[in-house]
Amino acid sequence: MTGEKKKKRGLYILLPAIPAVGLIAFLLWHGQVGHETGKTEKKDTLTWYVDYSWFNGNYPDSLVYKEIEKRTGVRILFETPTESNDSTLNSMISSRDLPDLVTVAPNTEEYSRLLSEKRLFPLNTLADLYDTAFYDVTDPDIRKYYTSGDDNIYGYPNAAYTPKDFSSHDNIASNVVFLVRKDIYEAIGSPDMTTQKGFHAAVRKAAETFPTVDGEPLIPIGGRPFLDTSSPSFDEYLQDFLAVPYEKDGQFYDRNTDPEYLSWLRLFRQMNEEGLIAPDIFVNDQVEINENITKGRYFCMFYQRTDLVDQELARFVNDPDSVYIAIDGPQNSAGDPYVLPTNGMAGWTVTSVTRDCSNPRAAIRLMDFLMSEEGQKLCYLGVEGETYVMENGKPVLKQEVRDMMRTDRMTYNSTICADYNFWMLMDLPVQLSMKQEAEAPIAQMEEWTYPYAAYTGYYDINLPENSRVGKNYLKLKVLWADTLKQLMIADSDSDFDRILSDYMEKRQTFGYEEVLNEETRQIQANKKK
Repeated sequence: MTGEKKKKRGLYILLPAIPAVGLIAFLLWHGQVGHETGKTEKKDTLTWYVDYSWFNGNYPDSLVYKEIEKRTGVRILFETPTESNDSTLNSMISSRDLPDLVTVAPNTEEYSRLLSEKRLFPLNTLADLYDTAFYDVTDPDIRKYYTSGDDNIYGYPNAAYTPKDFSSHDNIASNVVFLVRKDIYEAIGSPDMTTQKGFHAAVRKAAETFPTVDGEPLIPIGGRPFLDTSSPSFDEYLQDFLAVPYEKDGQFYDRNTDPEYLSWLRLFRQMNEEGLIAPDIFVNDQVEINENITKGRYFCMFYQRTDLVDQELARFVNDPDSVYIAIDGPQNSAGDPYVLPTNGMAGWTVTSVTRDCSNPRAAIRLMDFLMSEEGQKLCYLGVEGETYVMENGKPVLKQEVRDMMRTDRMTYNSTICADYNFWMLMDLPVQLSMKQEAEAPIAQMEEWTYPYAAYTGYYDINLPENSRVGKNYLKLKVLWADTLKQLMIADSDSDFDRILSDYMEKRQTFGYEEVLNEETRQIQANKKK
């Protein structure tokens, strides 16, 4: 970073907590205030830190990048963690040398620091000063949700839904699916897998009929990795299929000890004893899981449909009958419909303008453009005439672009770079009106979830990692993740009972009641919002 850049940033950290009136005067003094609209002749380069090491978004020669620069006058330079996510951003905060914009998960210690140390500009103040379009391109309910105690909003989320979106759209999808390998499932008679008896019989028959696939052992049941703090396939996703509630009588409900759910865990224990649960699922990381999906080694999986798109398309090209399809999975004993989660008003991540920003005016105008319908269309589809055409009033991607997306993603990113590369501010409800018809076999997985997708945003809990309750919450997650694995591999039902009893006792030492009370408080607050 140049000395000039540091000097510019320094202007905005001298007074980290100036009131709104003082802030306006301060910015006027530095010549930052202006309300003119239109394209900017001068090009500004803004650094945008995205707190995920896997993100690789710098494609400056791509169509979308150039178009954003043309329409906003802003060149974007993305930065990502060089070490672990938390250490990189924490170092930036401590050195008082933040990038112009940051995108980070809202429940992290780093975001809490940014707020508590007053290192972020209020977006509403920047909007009032520079570009009131902010109020047109953002949702008032989401703004209210993210408005803090001082009546300011310091970050805006991506991928957020509000309850009203579910009444106006019938094509909102959940990411949670129960998948089976199509050819194996059909070969064993397409059995009902909603009951414990039917599920058990289907997995057993698949393992007996297809002990190997392409020379490698079949893995009867699969899912996401077992991590230190979570095993979502075998707790959250299974609980979603069993319609285990998030609350009862106004109190946060402990889904992990729900009787219906524990009954299915006992079945998995029995299936493990019979050799129907491969040891691989407890040790495989995401790379190994991806390889197994590509090879088609799983018979069934509790999974996220968007996490296997590349592997699914590859399998479809080689053998359309060998893909994974979504079917009705485990169901509770009452036969209740599945309750599959979607994003709520909290969204996934939040994007903010830091007080070290070299040009707050350019930053808020960039955000406003990207959040506008025009910006969403550009970032999702590209440029009209070059990547898509309008047919009967709807945008339709050119076939050659669809083919490139499917077969040569690296070339697509470097030359076009639409289709969620700018996910940091994607507006899913807006993009529903531009949505392209999904191709087989991706469409089947997505459309299967439509009837079961539910608004679960009331249960988005934010427990900052640096708080006492947040630290206890993390300890409880680690305890449960280990307990879940032990329950599934328990030697007997009595051993299962002992492990569960030990868990119930140990969690009390980690502030379980305090965490439960805070979760209940946040649910009630979310509903009011």
